[in-house]
Amino acid sequence: MTALVIGLVLFIGSHSVRLLASDWRSATMARLGEKRWKAIQAVVSLLGFGLILWGFSAARLDSPLLWQPPLWGRHLAGLLMLPAFILLVAAHVPKNALRDRVGHGLVASVALWALAHLLANGRVVDVVLFGAFFVWALLDFFSLRRRDRLAGNVRHDGSVRNALIAVLAGGIVWAFFAGFAHAWLFGVRPFG
Repeated sequence: MTALVIGLVLFIGSHSVRLLASDWRSATMARLGEKRWKAIQAVVSLLGFGLILWGFSAARLDSPLLWQPPLWGRHLAGLLMLPAFILLVAAHVPKNALRDRVGHGLVASVALWALAHLLANGRVVDVVLFGAFFVWALLDFFSLRRRDRLAGNVRHDGSVRNALIAVLAGGIVWAFFAGFAHAWLFGVRPFG
């Protein structure tokens, strides 16, 4: 579990510097240069992600069960993943109305992913992993939305056509993941 926690601190911490220490981040980036800052942040993130994967897989084997998730929790989790995948795709489709409305779809997607997996899993290691990501994503999402409001950042140039493309593509990715990839990667069928 130690590797998982260290990985979470590194990964989430590297993605929270702007949230927690914006002035320090700006000063350090000015001193190091943007490319060097981003390279260091990428290395820390990748190291953290690797530790998360390794730590989670190791801790899963003997993690105590806190509660037995109900069967409907797995089905609800599978359904919640549909908007999570749509928001994930919408965050990367340029000029779409969905991205304009949500604001920070990638972070919202992470929050839905974490919530879905908290509903479907009841071990200590699950609560640590998905709970950490859920809390971080909520704090980050509302912080980013607040920063946008204060800066007057409002987008209204996104098209409904591109939003529909994001919804369709997100739905296709969700169907592939729910029907095949999740079982292949993690040994669990969301609707099986």
